[in-house]
Amino acid sequence: MAMKSGLVGEVDLHIAQRIQLRRVMLGMSQSDLAKYCGISFQQIQKYETGGNRISASRLFDLSRALETPVSFFFAGLPGNFPPETKSSRSSRVSEPTDKDPLAKNETLQLINLYWSLQTDEQRKAIMQMLKTLAGAGDK
Repeated sequence: MAMKSGLVGEVDLHIAQRIQLRRVMLGMSQSDLAKYCGISFQQIQKYETGGNRISASRLFDLSRALETPVSFFFAGLPGNFPPETKSSRSSRVSEPTDKDPLAKNETLQLINLYWSLQTDEQRKAIMQMLKTLAGAGDK
């Protein structure tokens, strides 16, 4: 079965973005991730930009370091799957786009910071401030 040209590059880039996304979600530096995997932080940079392809064993190491299943890195990949492999749940999942705020590292940082606040009162104050800034008032 022949692969479409460019497909491998798209998959590699998607996995690279998912590695970076998960690392940022955990508040982990590239250096910390590199130490855990026994490689240089420059190699992590290359992985996260899609500059270097990632072997299956390295992807497994990264999944352990990032405390996530290997399948996380493939989630959201566009593709044409045979009907028998699609579940009713997967057919309802939309693919992330550049305009999807949930696909951005900034969103994950904001969520992590929000939940790192010590009290419910602090979280309520931040939520009210965001609503006010967004013009949403008390909605």
